[in-house]
Amino acid sequence: MKQDWYYSTWPTRFLFSCNVDFKNTGLPRPVNIQSAPSVNDHSAGKDGNARVSPFRFHPPTVVGPLGSATACSRLLSLDRSQCSNALAIAALLAGDPMANAATQSKPLHIGNAARFGLEAALLASRGLEASTLILDSTPGCAGFSAFYNDYLPRALPSPVKQDPRFLLEDQDIAFKRFPAHLGMHWVADAACSARELLVNTIGGFNPSMIQNILLRIPFSKYINRPFPESEHEARHSFQFNACTALLDGEVSVQSFSPAFLDRPELLSLLSRVRVEHPQDNPANFNKMYAEVLVTLTTGDVFKGRCDTFYGHWRKPLSRDSLLKKFRANAGVVLPGEKVEAIFDAVENIEDRQDCSHLTMHLE
Repeated sequence: MKQDWYYSTWPTRFLFSCNVDFKNTGLPRPVNIQSAPSVNDHSAGKDGNARVSPFRFHPPTVVGPLGSATACSRLLSLDRSQCSNALAIAALLAGDPMANAATQSKPLHIGNAARFGLEAALLASRGLEASTLILDSTPGCAGFSAFYNDYLPRALPSPVKQDPRFLLEDQDIAFKRFPAHLGMHWVADAACSARELLVNTIGGFNPSMIQNILLRIPFSKYINRPFPESEHEARHSFQFNACTALLDGEVSVQSFSPAFLDRPELLSLLSRVRVEHPQDNPANFNKMYAEVLVTLTTGDVFKGRCDTFYGHWRKPLSRDSLLKKFRANAGVVLPGEKVEAIFDAVENIEDRQDCSHLTMHLE
Protein backbone atom coordinates (compact mmCIF):
# COMPACT_ATOMS: atom_id res chain seq x y z
CA MET A 1 0.00 0.00 0.00
CA LYS A 2 1.36 3.40 -0.93
CA GLN A 3 2.21 5.51 2.10
CA ASP A 4 1.68 9.16 1.19
CA TRP A 5 1.87 10.84 4.61
CA TYR A 6 0.71 14.02 2.83
CA TYR A 7 2.13 16.59 3.06
CA SER A 8 5.60 15.83 4.29
CA THR A 9 5.69 17.44 7.72
CA TRP A 10 9.43 17.38 8.21
CA PRO A 11 10.68 20.22 5.95
CA THR A 12 10.53 23.06 8.47
CA ARG A 13 12.80 21.18 10.85
CA PHE A 14 15.67 21.42 8.39
CA LEU A 15 15.51 25.16 7.96
CA PHE A 16 16.27 26.22 11.51
CA SER A 17 19.37 24.05 11.53
CA CYS A 18 20.32 25.49 8.14
CA ASN A 19 20.09 29.01 9.52
CA VAL A 20 22.14 28.11 12.58
CA ASP A 21 24.79 26.46 10.40
CA PHE A 22 24.75 29.30 7.90
CA LYS A 23 25.13 31.98 10.53
CA ASN A 24 28.14 30.15 11.95
CA THR A 25 29.99 29.91 8.62
CA GLY A 26 31.34 33.44 8.77
CA LEU A 27 29.73 34.21 5.40
CA PRO A 28 27.87 37.48 4.82
CA ARG A 29 24.42 37.69 6.34
CA PRO A 30 22.01 35.73 4.10
CA VAL A 31 19.27 37.42 2.16
CA ASN A 32 15.75 36.13 1.45
CA ILE A 33 15.57 34.65 4.93
CA GLN A 34 11.87 35.45 5.20
CA SER A 35 10.93 33.39 2.13
CA ALA A 36 13.33 30.50 2.74
CA PRO A 37 10.87 28.55 4.95
CA SER A 38 8.24 28.58 2.20
CA VAL A 39 10.75 27.55 -0.47
CA ASN A 40 12.07 24.77 1.75
CA ASP A 41 8.65 23.44 2.74
CA HIS A 42 7.35 23.57 -0.82
CA SER A 43 10.35 21.79 -2.30
CA ALA A 44 10.66 19.04 0.29
CA GLY A 45 6.91 18.64 0.66
CA LYS A 46 6.35 18.27 -3.07
CA ASP A 47 9.34 15.95 -3.49
CA GLY A 48 8.08 13.82 -0.62
CA ASN A 49 4.73 13.33 -2.30
CA ALA A 50 6.01 12.59 -5.77
CA ARG A 51 4.77 9.51 -7.57
CA VAL A 52 7.96 7.70 -6.62
CA SER A 53 7.71 8.36 -2.89
CA PRO A 54 10.44 6.11 -1.45
CA PHE A 55 9.14 2.99 0.27
CA ARG A 56 12.45 1.70 1.59
CA PHE A 57 14.09 4.95 2.64
CA HIS A 58 13.00 7.24 5.47
CA PRO A 59 11.52 10.18 3.52
CA PRO A 60 13.23 12.97 5.50
CA THR A 61 16.60 11.54 4.44
CA VAL A 62 15.55 11.65 0.78
CA VAL A 63 13.64 14.90 0.40
CA GLY A 64 15.28 16.57 3.40
CA PRO A 65 18.63 17.37 1.76
CA LEU A 66 16.74 18.59 -1.34
CA GLY A 67 14.48 20.91 0.66
CA SER A 68 17.45 22.12 2.68
CA ALA A 69 19.48 22.74 -0.49
CA THR A 70 16.59 24.71 -1.96
CA ALA A 71 16.27 26.90 1.13
CA CYS A 72 20.03 27.47 1.33
CA SER A 73 20.12 28.31 -2.38
CA ARG A 74 17.50 30.94 -1.65
CA LEU A 75 19.53 32.27 1.28
CA LEU A 76 22.62 32.46 -0.95
CA SER A 77 20.71 34.05 -3.85
CA LEU A 78 21.93 31.37 -6.26
CA ASP A 79 20.82 31.59 -9.89
CA ARG A 80 18.70 28.90 -11.58
CA SER A 81 21.67 26.91 -12.84
CA GLN A 82 23.40 26.94 -9.46
CA CYS A 83 20.18 25.97 -7.71
CA SER A 84 19.75 23.02 -10.09
CA ASN A 85 23.30 21.92 -9.33
CA ALA A 86 22.70 22.29 -5.60
CA LEU A 87 19.70 19.96 -5.81
CA ALA A 88 21.66 17.41 -7.84
CA ILE A 89 24.56 17.52 -5.36
CA ALA A 90 22.12 17.12 -2.46
CA ALA A 91 20.63 14.06 -4.16
CA LEU A 92 23.93 12.20 -3.99
CA LEU A 93 23.99 12.79 -0.22
CA ALA A 94 20.43 11.57 0.36
CA GLY A 95 18.91 8.37 1.73
CA ASP A 96 18.82 6.12 4.79
CA PRO A 97 16.95 2.80 5.21
CA MET A 98 13.55 2.83 6.92
CA ALA A 99 14.88 0.42 9.56
CA ASN A 100 16.55 3.37 11.31
CA ALA A 101 13.29 5.32 11.58
CA ALA A 102 12.41 3.98 15.05
CA THR A 103 15.90 4.08 16.54
CA GLN A 104 18.08 6.50 18.44
CA SER A 105 19.75 7.50 15.17
CA LYS A 106 16.58 8.99 13.68
CA PRO A 107 17.34 12.59 14.83
CA LEU A 108 20.48 12.44 12.68
CA HIS A 109 18.20 12.39 9.65
CA ILE A 110 17.16 15.98 10.29
CA GLY A 111 20.63 17.18 11.22
CA ASN A 112 22.18 15.54 8.18
CA ALA A 113 19.49 16.96 5.91
CA ALA A 114 20.34 20.49 7.05
CA ARG A 115 24.06 19.82 6.86
CA PHE A 116 24.01 18.20 3.41
CA GLY A 117 21.67 20.82 1.96
CA LEU A 118 23.91 23.66 3.10
CA GLU A 119 27.01 21.81 1.85
CA ALA A 120 25.38 21.23 -1.54
CA ALA A 121 24.37 24.89 -1.90
CA LEU A 122 27.84 26.10 -0.91
CA LEU A 123 29.52 23.73 -3.37
CA ALA A 124 27.17 24.84 -6.14
CA SER A 125 27.89 28.48 -5.32
CA ARG A 126 31.57 27.73 -5.89
CA GLY A 127 30.98 26.22 -9.31
CA LEU A 128 30.57 22.49 -8.69
CA GLU A 129 28.24 20.99 -11.28
CA ALA A 130 26.11 17.83 -11.27
CA SER A 131 23.60 16.11 -13.53
CA THR A 132 20.53 18.02 -14.67
CA LEU A 133 18.71 14.68 -14.94
CA ILE A 134 18.38 14.27 -11.16
CA LEU A 135 14.96 15.93 -11.16
CA ASP A 136 12.56 15.85 -14.07
CA SER A 137 8.93 15.11 -14.92
CA THR A 138 9.46 11.53 -16.12
CA PRO A 139 7.58 8.92 -14.02
CA GLY A 140 9.94 6.75 -12.04
CA CYS A 141 12.88 7.58 -9.85
CA ALA A 142 14.60 10.46 -11.60
CA GLY A 143 18.34 10.06 -11.73
CA PHE A 144 18.32 6.28 -11.39
CA SER A 145 16.77 5.85 -14.83
CA ALA A 146 19.06 8.29 -16.64
CA PHE A 147 20.90 5.74 -18.77
CA TYR A 148 18.19 3.14 -19.33
CA ASN A 149 17.33 2.69 -22.99
CA ASP A 150 13.66 3.50 -22.48
CA TYR A 151 14.31 6.69 -20.50
CA LEU A 152 13.15 9.91 -22.15
CA PRO A 153 13.92 12.93 -19.96
CA ARG A 154 11.28 15.62 -19.63
CA ALA A 155 12.27 18.91 -18.05
CA LEU A 156 10.37 20.17 -15.04
CA PRO A 157 8.16 23.17 -15.82
CA SER A 158 9.93 26.40 -15.03
CA PRO A 159 8.36 28.25 -12.09
CA VAL A 160 9.16 31.46 -13.97
CA LYS A 161 6.57 30.48 -16.58
CA GLN A 162 3.95 29.62 -13.98
CA ASP A 163 2.42 31.44 -11.05
CA PRO A 164 4.08 29.55 -8.21
CA ARG A 165 2.12 29.22 -4.99
CA PHE A 166 3.93 28.03 -1.91
CA LEU A 167 2.54 25.32 0.31
CA LEU A 168 2.55 27.55 3.39
CA GLU A 169 0.21 29.96 1.64
CA ASP A 170 -2.51 27.31 1.85
CA GLN A 171 -1.79 25.52 5.11
CA ASP A 172 -0.13 26.10 8.45
CA ILE A 173 2.64 24.00 10.00
CA ALA A 174 1.93 20.89 12.06
CA PHE A 175 3.48 20.80 15.53
CA LYS A 176 3.77 17.68 17.64
CA ARG A 177 2.65 17.98 21.25
CA PHE A 178 4.79 15.05 22.36
CA PRO A 179 7.89 13.42 20.82
CA ALA A 180 6.50 10.61 18.67
CA HIS A 181 5.55 9.89 15.07
CA LEU A 182 2.96 12.42 13.97
CA GLY A 183 0.37 9.71 13.36
CA MET A 184 0.41 8.92 17.09
CA HIS A 185 -1.31 12.22 17.81
CA TRP A 186 -4.51 11.07 16.11
CA VAL A 187 -4.74 7.87 18.09
CA ALA A 188 -3.77 9.58 21.36
CA ASP A 189 -6.49 12.22 20.98
CA ALA A 190 -9.05 9.57 20.02
CA ALA A 191 -8.10 7.50 23.08
CA CYS A 192 -8.37 10.56 25.34
CA SER A 193 -11.86 11.22 23.95
CA ALA A 194 -12.92 7.63 24.64
CA ARG A 195 -11.47 7.83 28.16
CA GLU A 196 -13.26 11.11 28.89
CA LEU A 197 -16.58 9.66 27.72
CA LEU A 198 -16.03 6.57 29.87
CA VAL A 199 -15.14 8.58 32.99
CA ASN A 200 -18.06 10.98 32.55
CA THR A 201 -20.46 8.05 32.14
CA ILE A 202 -19.39 5.72 34.95
CA GLY A 203 -17.53 8.13 37.21
CA GLY A 204 -13.99 6.75 37.07
CA PHE A 205 -11.38 4.73 35.20
CA ASN A 206 -9.81 1.41 36.06
CA PRO A 207 -7.90 -0.61 33.43
CA SER A 208 -9.26 -3.86 34.87
CA MET A 209 -12.74 -2.92 33.62
CA ILE A 210 -11.58 -3.02 29.99
CA GLN A 211 -12.20 -6.22 28.06
CA ASN A 212 -10.72 -5.19 24.70
CA ILE A 213 -9.59 -2.17 22.68
CA LEU A 214 -10.12 -1.73 18.95
CA LEU A 215 -8.03 0.75 16.96
CA ARG A 216 -9.18 1.83 13.50
CA ILE A 217 -6.06 3.31 11.98
CA PRO A 218 -4.24 3.60 8.63
CA PHE A 219 -2.11 0.70 7.46
CA SER A 220 1.54 1.49 8.03
CA LYS A 221 3.77 -1.38 9.02
CA TYR A 222 6.56 0.47 10.77
CA ILE A 223 4.22 2.17 13.26
CA ASN A 224 2.13 -0.94 13.89
CA ARG A 225 4.03 -2.29 16.93
CA PRO A 226 1.87 -4.28 19.35
CA PHE A 227 4.59 -4.64 22.00
CA PRO A 228 7.36 -2.03 21.52
CA GLU A 229 10.67 -3.07 23.05
CA SER A 230 12.27 0.35 23.46
CA GLU A 231 11.32 3.98 23.90
CA HIS A 232 12.10 4.59 20.23
CA GLU A 233 9.78 1.80 19.11
CA ALA A 234 7.16 3.13 21.54
CA ARG A 235 7.26 6.47 19.75
CA HIS A 236 6.31 4.55 16.60
CA SER A 237 3.52 2.38 18.01
CA PHE A 238 -0.19 3.11 17.56
CA GLN A 239 -0.91 0.56 20.26
CA PHE A 240 1.42 2.02 22.87
CA ASN A 241 0.24 5.60 22.42
CA ALA A 242 -3.44 4.63 22.50
CA CYS A 243 -3.02 2.59 25.68
CA THR A 244 -0.90 5.26 27.36
CA ALA A 245 -3.53 7.89 26.62
CA LEU A 246 -6.24 5.62 27.99
CA LEU A 247 -4.27 4.88 31.13
CA ASP A 248 -2.96 8.37 31.90
CA GLY A 249 -5.29 10.69 30.03
CA GLU A 250 -2.35 12.08 28.02
CA VAL A 251 0.92 11.23 26.28
CA SER A 252 3.98 13.20 27.38
CA VAL A 253 7.78 13.10 27.34
CA GLN A 254 7.72 10.94 30.47
CA SER A 255 5.46 8.39 28.78
CA PHE A 256 8.48 6.96 26.95
CA SER A 257 10.72 6.59 30.01
CA PRO A 258 11.61 3.07 31.25
CA ALA A 259 9.47 3.47 34.37
CA PHE A 260 6.38 4.12 32.22
CA LEU A 261 7.19 1.62 29.47
CA ASP A 262 7.29 -1.40 31.77
CA ARG A 263 4.16 -0.79 33.84
CA PRO A 264 2.17 -4.04 34.32
CA GLU A 265 -1.14 -2.25 33.77
CA LEU A 266 0.12 -0.83 30.46
CA LEU A 267 1.37 -4.20 29.26
CA SER A 268 -1.97 -5.70 30.24
CA LEU A 269 -3.84 -3.13 28.12
CA LEU A 270 -1.53 -3.77 25.16
CA SER A 271 -2.45 -7.44 25.25
CA ARG A 272 -6.12 -6.53 24.72
CA VAL A 273 -5.61 -4.39 21.60
CA ARG A 274 -6.56 -5.34 18.08
CA VAL A 275 -6.40 -3.17 14.98
CA GLU A 276 -8.42 -2.62 11.83
CA HIS A 277 -7.41 -0.70 8.71
CA PRO A 278 -10.55 0.75 7.05
CA GLN A 279 -10.31 1.36 3.32
CA ASP A 280 -11.33 5.00 3.79
CA ASN A 281 -8.47 5.66 6.19
CA PRO A 282 -5.27 6.20 4.14
CA ALA A 283 -1.80 6.80 5.55
CA ASN A 284 -2.13 10.44 4.66
CA PHE A 285 -1.73 13.32 7.11
CA ASN A 286 -4.42 15.31 5.32
CA LYS A 287 -7.06 12.56 5.18
CA MET A 288 -6.43 10.01 7.96
CA TYR A 289 -8.40 9.56 11.15
CA ALA A 290 -8.19 7.38 14.23
CA GLU A 291 -10.94 5.65 16.15
CA VAL A 292 -10.54 3.98 19.53
CA LEU A 293 -13.34 1.70 20.74
CA VAL A 294 -13.11 0.56 24.34
CA THR A 295 -15.30 -2.39 25.30
CA LEU A 296 -15.83 -2.97 29.02
CA THR A 297 -16.40 -6.31 30.74
CA THR A 298 -20.02 -5.18 31.12
CA GLY A 299 -20.37 -5.02 27.34
CA ASP A 300 -20.57 -1.22 27.21
CA VAL A 301 -18.60 0.37 24.35
CA PHE A 302 -17.05 3.83 24.42
CA LYS A 303 -15.79 5.33 21.20
CA GLY A 304 -13.40 8.19 20.57
CA ARG A 305 -12.52 9.58 17.15
CA CYS A 306 -10.00 12.12 15.96
CA ASP A 307 -10.01 13.61 12.46
CA THR A 308 -7.73 16.56 13.28
CA PHE A 309 -5.52 16.55 16.35
CA TYR A 310 -4.60 19.70 18.27
CA GLY A 311 -1.36 20.80 16.59
CA HIS A 312 -2.34 19.81 13.04
CA TRP A 313 -2.14 22.58 10.44
CA ARG A 314 -5.94 22.67 10.42
CA LYS A 315 -5.92 23.14 14.20
CA PRO A 316 -2.60 24.79 15.06
CA LEU A 317 -1.15 25.07 18.54
CA SER A 318 -1.56 28.41 20.25
CA ARG A 319 1.60 30.29 21.14
CA ASP A 320 1.06 29.45 24.82
CA SER A 321 0.73 25.74 24.01
CA LEU A 322 3.87 25.84 21.88
CA LEU A 323 5.90 27.52 24.62
CA LYS A 324 4.55 25.10 27.20
CA LYS A 325 5.67 22.20 25.01
CA PHE A 326 9.14 23.68 24.52
CA ARG A 327 9.67 24.31 28.22
CA ALA A 328 8.39 20.84 29.18
CA ASN A 329 10.59 19.05 26.63
CA ALA A 330 13.74 21.15 27.06
CA GLY A 331 13.37 21.07 30.83
CA VAL A 332 13.98 17.32 30.81
CA VAL A 333 17.62 17.81 29.76
CA LEU A 334 18.45 21.45 30.59
CA PRO A 335 18.22 23.64 33.71
CA GLY A 336 15.50 26.28 33.74
CA GLU A 337 17.80 29.25 33.14
CA LYS A 338 19.20 27.67 29.98
CA VAL A 339 15.71 26.87 28.72
CA GLU A 340 14.71 30.51 29.05
CA ALA A 341 17.99 31.71 27.51
CA ILE A 342 17.41 29.48 24.48
CA PHE A 343 13.86 30.77 24.16
CA ASP A 344 15.15 34.34 24.19
CA ALA A 345 17.89 33.56 21.65
CA VAL A 346 15.42 31.97 19.20
CA GLU A 347 12.92 34.80 19.62
CA ASN A 348 15.58 37.33 18.67
CA ILE A 349 17.60 35.31 16.16
CA GLU A 350 16.83 37.70 13.30
CA ASP A 351 18.55 40.55 15.16
CA ARG A 352 21.83 38.69 15.74
CA GLN A 353 24.79 38.44 13.39
CA ASP A 354 25.56 34.82 14.36
CA CYS A 355 24.16 32.02 16.48
CA SER A 356 26.89 31.77 19.10
CA HIS A 357 24.50 33.10 21.75
CA LEU A 358 22.19 30.16 21.01
CA THR A 359 24.73 27.39 20.54
CA MET A 360 26.56 28.15 23.79
CA HIS A 361 23.37 27.31 25.70
CA LEU A 362 23.03 24.02 23.81
CA GLU A 363 26.48 22.75 24.74
